[in-house]
Amino acid sequence: MKFFLFFGLFLLSINGFAKDPNFYVFLCFGQSNMEGNARIEAQDTLVDSRFQVLEATDCANLGRTKGKWYPAVPPLCRCKTGLTPADYFGRTLVANLPEKVKIGIINVAIGGCKIELFDKDNYQSYLATAPQWMLNMVKDYDGNPYGRLVEMAKLAQKDGVIKGILIHQGESNTNDTLWTKKVKLVYDNLMKDLKLKPKKVPLLAGELVSADQGGACASMNAIIGTLPKVIPNSYVISSTGCPAAKDHLHFLAEGYRTLGKRYAIQMLSLLGYPVADIK
Repeated sequence: MKFFLFFGLFLLSINGFAKDPNFYVFLCFGQSNMEGNARIEAQDTLVDSRFQVLEATDCANLGRTKGKWYPAVPPLCRCKTGLTPADYFGRTLVANLPEKVKIGIINVAIGGCKIELFDKDNYQSYLATAPQWMLNMVKDYDGNPYGRLVEMAKLAQKDGVIKGILIHQGESNTNDTLWTKKVKLVYDNLMKDLKLKPKKVPLLAGELVSADQGGACASMNAIIGTLPKVIPNSYVISSTGCPAAKDHLHFLAEGYRTLGKRYAIQMLSLLGYPVADIK
């Protein structure tokens, strides 16, 4: 008995702390809709302490330090971004999972970027022709958003278990028939770099502003819809009926809340929870 106690303490000491199997971590990446475009409203500022965000940048204005966990009060991306699908994805999970389960989000996104920005082998050539305003945002991730996502994910793996990946991207790749293959490359790299098993880590991809909302890039949804043919463990989240902003590219806060809940409903189904009982 003493041996097992000693061995357990030894393992704890070399790991710093024990990984919590009930701390579910989700990686989020993409462009402006994942970054968060809608104004944060009063109702969005109250959050259950079981929902956490791993800050991916230093945000003095929020009192947050890169690589530390905080209650998931928006903004969840960078220091001055807005509401995202990740906000109500996490809230819906917390509301429907057992009390012992915590949810952690890591959100790395860059407005206006193509999926090529997350290609770890070719992102530098993409940035070579990127506009200065985009380069200014990329600087927050030391010039490598994919690298920062992996860096934060590895930290999170010390605390919990990565259960899934969320992407909302495609406006800047509209009508790019190779988009699904490019997404698969990013997904495969994440699996390798984080030592994850594709069968255990689903990819949830949200549609862009839909045609029923006058979506400027709605034609891309047909391509996004083919993603499960390329990545077997991937699922497309419908944006139909999600209210959009006047630019027809971004969602209103109400739209982000609805879309985030839809991401969560899909994830809850994959986790084995009855969709009919979702709160």
